[in-house]
Amino acid sequence: MNRQDFRFLHPLRVRWVEVDLQKIVFNGHYLMYLDTAMGDYWRALALPYQDTMHQLGGDLYVVKSSLEYKASAEYDDWLHVGLRCARIGTSSILFEAAVFRGETLLVKGELVYVYADPQTKTSMPVPQALRDTLLGFEQAQAMTALSLGDWETLQADASPLRTQVFVQEQGVPPDMEWDEHDAQSVHAVLRNRLGVTVATGRLLPSVQGVAKIGRMAVLRQLRGMRFGEQVLQGLMDAARHRGDTRVVLHAQCSAEAFYLRQGFVRHAEVFEEAGIAHIEMHKSI
Repeated sequence: MNRQDFRFLHPLRVRWVEVDLQKIVFNGHYLMYLDTAMGDYWRALALPYQDTMHQLGGDLYVVKSSLEYKASAEYDDWLHVGLRCARIGTSSILFEAAVFRGETLLVKGELVYVYADPQTKTSMPVPQALRDTLLGFEQAQAMTALSLGDWETLQADASPLRTQVFVQEQGVPPDMEWDEHDAQSVHAVLRNRLGVTVATGRLLPSVQGVAKIGRMAVLRQLRGMRFGEQVLQGLMDAARHRGDTRVVLHAQCSAEAFYLRQGFVRHAEVFEEAGIAHIEMHKSI
């Protein structure tokens, strides 16, 4: 079993609390490592776990977990936890797992889940949409699809996410969130394979070759998985296609590092908008 056998690898660093009196990671913590990695595995599928299970009408329950120890991890080691969906039966899903330090295999194991009714705990067939998503990920298929269009076309998909992120999460007044620019803008919606909107943004009309991007929002559970980058790139491509040469945006200061990684630079000083600190940022395209 090698690192190359896994499309998904989750990095983590051994903490002091995880080391036992032998100065190695206590054996039971490796199951915690696998569960921690599993959270990011679902994010890589663009599936917020709880919402997805509610949408599908079932849930997954572990019925078997096994570990085989090859070597020990120590305090401060950087590890990578590999997970792969190896087999899907009628109601069961088998994940193979491995923990690596560099190229060295420390632990390998298996996790078996059963898809079941959350009320009766009786097994049910794995939904075809979930089956296709899991197998598709292991085959390196895209987990998301980006749509660009006008407000009339995409409002039903973009509006609930913007409400959730800006109005409910960040406390932006509704009358400030919705404005006349929506009807004039190109909107981007990124959906997962179950059709759920996971990210959105908009591109305002060009002003002398300068584009403005705004209302960038990503579902809270899936932040940090580069879904916002897909939306941003799609909107910048649309701006470039219509002849714009520069993109301007008002980034929330908490998201400044994200835009810096995309090649944007700061312009002017921090200012407040809707009670939130922002910074103007530019990028030539």
